[in-house]
Amino acid sequence: GRPSSFDIDFSDVKGQVQLKRSVEVAVAGGHNLIIMGPPGSGKSMIAKRIPTILPFASREEYLEILNVFSIGGLSSNLQGVGMVRPIRSPHHTISDVGLLGGGTKPGPGEISLAHHGVLFMDELPEFKRSALEVLRQPLEDGTVTISRSAGKITLPCKFMLVAAMNPCPCGYLGDASHTCRCSIPQIQKYRNKISGPLMDRIDIQVDAPAVRISDLKAKAKGETSDTIRMRVVRCREIQINRFKEGKTNCMNNAQMSESLVSKYCKLTSQNEELLTNAMNQLSLSARAYGRILKVSRTIADMENSKDIKEDH
Repeated sequence: GRPSSFDIDFSDVKGQVQLKRSVEVAVAGGHNLIIMGPPGSGKSMIAKRIPTILPFASREEYLEILNVFSIGGLSSNLQGVGMVRPIRSPHHTISDVGLLGGGTKPGPGEISLAHHGVLFMDELPEFKRSALEVLRQPLEDGTVTISRSAGKITLPCKFMLVAAMNPCPCGYLGDASHTCRCSIPQIQKYRNKISGPLMDRIDIQVDAPAVRISDLKAKAKGETSDTIRMRVVRCREIQINRFKEGKTNCMNNAQMSESLVSKYCKLTSQNEELLTNAMNQLSLSARAYGRILKVSRTIADMENSKDIKEDH
């Protein structure tokens, strides 16, 4: 069954086929995702509906989630039918301690409260530079160590990062119906707030174009969250079984280490060549190479394909 707490559904979202597909792939493989688009393109609308397509937490995961919440004295916040994953959406005024954890009596921050769930950061460039920089290591490690005079504490923080941002400070860069008023240096300064190393840890980066009026007027409803979630769950089961057989403690494709990527994302020499050409033409980093393989693996799993093919 599905949690009764959802009064929103993916079928409410008009148009945006590409964006919905990106979100489904991200959730299916546990990939971090950033959505760039003008105000009113449906970034937040779609991000708010991500919980409706998340698979329920397993018993082990749920116990870990409860454990983190109880350290923070917050266990009563997780109510609902089924083992619902946490969704945290900190405001961009949050302090580094609020995000990472700590305080006089070290407790979990938002990244740990989002363990096995989703951390949604709307208006990503509005967050303090220092807060964004401290996200990098926890995203990589899945744990965060907080040192205080009272002692050290290491907390888990395996979360899926979902971020949204405007393409420029005014938001309308590339929007057909509004004129962008920002200068090029303003746009660069805005984009530079998010460092390359942080962007390098976000597997899927997608543009959300402004919604066309014809899409808004369309009567046809999109797919329901239930339909999408069933596909997500099937895809996750394929991953869980693969990693169990390989005796790794990895839960999804996004968490694969370099050695697991080379083991489970083998390419034919033809596809290897295709990817190498793309890497050279788009001058992508070595980290991007791994990200492309992980996302391709998820798309292949969604189609129940043992091998990664060219279109994946």
